[in-house]
Parts: sequence; structure tokens; C-alpha cells
Amino acid sequence: MFDGNNSPPPRTTDHVGHKANFDVNEQKLHSRGVPSLWDEISSWLIIAGIIAVIYLLFKIF
Repeated sequence: MFDGNNSPPPRTTDHVGHKANFDVNEQKLHSRGVPSLWDEISSWLIIAGIIAVIYLLFKIF
């Protein structure tokens, strides 16, 4: 069964660790908010730029 944050229950009996992980993720969500489309697009543009630079370096040398 799934809990409120769409993650499966922990497979181990470490409930304290699972609670700590949940609290950290919840704090990130409250401080940064839900990732927006612009965040996703900018991440993909950065990755594409890095790949383009690597490609150009191989092409030049």
C-alpha cells in the first residue's frame, strides 16, 4: 500500500530512517516548492550544452 508521498512503504524495519527521509523530502518541498516546467527545461538545456561542448572538443581535437 502507498503512503501520501507516492512512495512505497519501506522494505526494512527501519521506521526511524524512513521517517527521517520523509521529513527531509518534506522540508525540501516546503523550501523549494514543486519542480516547475522551467526547472525541467533548464536542466535539459544544461545537459544538452554539456554534451555539445564534449562533442565539439572531440571534433576539434
